[in-house]
Amino acid sequence: MGQQVAKERFSEAEYARFGRRLEDSLVALRELLARPGFGAGPASVGAELEFFLIGENGRPLRRNKEVRDAAGDERVVLELGSFNLEVNLTPLPLAGRPFTAMEDEARRMTLLVDDAARTVGGRVVPIGILPTLNEFDFTRDAMSDEVRYRALSRGMRRVRAEPFRVRIDGAERLELEVEDVILESANTSWQIHLRTPPGDFARVYNAAQLAIGPVLAVSGNSPSFLGRDLWEETRIALFEASADDRDMERPWRVDGRVSFGSGWLQGGAEELFEQSVREYEPVMPVMDEEDPLEAVRAGGLPRLAELRLHQGTVWQWNRPVYDPADGGHLRVELRALPAGPTCADMVANAAFLLGLVAASAAAPGWIDGFPFADAYRNFYRAARAGLSAELAWPGRAEPVPAAELVLDLLPVAREGLVAAGVDGGEADERLAVVRERVRTGRTGAAWQRRALAALGDEPGARAAMLARYQELAFTEEPVHTWPDVTPGLPEGEKRDEAADVTVA
Repeated sequence: MGQQVAKERFSEAEYARFGRRLEDSLVALRELLARPGFGAGPASVGAELEFFLIGENGRPLRRNKEVRDAAGDERVVLELGSFNLEVNLTPLPLAGRPFTAMEDEARRMTLLVDDAARTVGGRVVPIGILPTLNEFDFTRDAMSDEVRYRALSRGMRRVRAEPFRVRIDGAERLELEVEDVILESANTSWQIHLRTPPGDFARVYNAAQLAIGPVLAVSGNSPSFLGRDLWEETRIALFEASADDRDMERPWRVDGRVSFGSGWLQGGAEELFEQSVREYEPVMPVMDEEDPLEAVRAGGLPRLAELRLHQGTVWQWNRPVYDPADGGHLRVELRALPAGPTCADMVANAAFLLGLVAASAAAPGWIDGFPFADAYRNFYRAARAGLSAELAWPGRAEPVPAAELVLDLLPVAREGLVAAGVDGGEADERLAVVRERVRTGRTGAAWQRRALAALGDEPGARAAMLARYQELAFTEEPVHTWPDVTPGLPEGEKRDEAADVTVA
């Protein structure tokens, strides 16, 4: 989705040509992956961090272009919503002390973007879903003023003429309809990229599918949307509904465009790319001048621009990435974790996830006796119930509470990190944050719920909670150390009646 798109309207002939180019790209990718030595090299890790921009009253601030320009750093890019920005962190080797470097850069970039936001009267906040959003924030003019996002919107509406329907049953129920993909902008995430040699891709990808359940259970930071108390990670249900291009009459046709998947990966990365081309219609048929078959058969490195663009519009929670940079390589993109509450928390989540992935990929025999359906259930149970979820795990006869499972898996994650070359002290320091989060029962989602309970049903309670959240987030103390919010709104707290608009 970061590729340049020069126009937003396309003919049916252009869609047809793009489809043929995708087929050629799949052939080129298979030939490239069969090339000896392609994509080899040590594991490296990168990350993307998404933010909300907010005004003084905690409401979304539609000024992302001005904030990006004020930041003056190419690592800061626009997201779909005009109140969203993304920061792309610098890739670095997994071996050594990667999480210290990752946290340092994430903190510096957060402060840089926050300083830029102040120039237009705003701030930034890393949080899975902004609690002060209301349905009037999701009109088409809330979209970033970029051709590629307008083209995405048109392309999705070409595939699905009906409104996007959201129904989430949590502690409360939410039902709504939205005419456009702008609802995707209600979610911000912390995405991890793990560079993976082609020969190891299936093992690493399947390990990621296994690992994400317990990691998500201890990472929840999105407990509500439009004033409704929903899932621990409401982002998961919301994003899947907000980009679901399937016919309403036949939702079982394929997995949704945002999905966990439906089975263990049997082949290599090409299997996932082929599935995306086979099952999902293109939405932005932008053609590159390169012929991928000519490029690969001449011994070159094809850009595969069309395939990369198409894959960028199919949002599996764990997604394959082909990148022609640095001699060409593959990555597993781990997309399910929320933004926030602090850089320390996000880096701890990344360490736990990467450690479990490394450990599970190194001993893949577990897959023979562990049904994919159990990993699937784990993911959605974790998103819904967090540390209270009952989760299955290879070698266990029965599901156990996520809190218990996470504590048992922390030593496994440490072994995986150390075996991958991560400094042992670095691993201990990061995983200790996860352990304390379990011990206290204080995830970002749990803190938000407790804060709202203390503030009561006042109209400005969500804005007051968000103000305190942001203040604590910028202390960089992990969420398990955060104090409770004092009951009642602060003296003179500004009340924002729009903050609690709900939808029947």
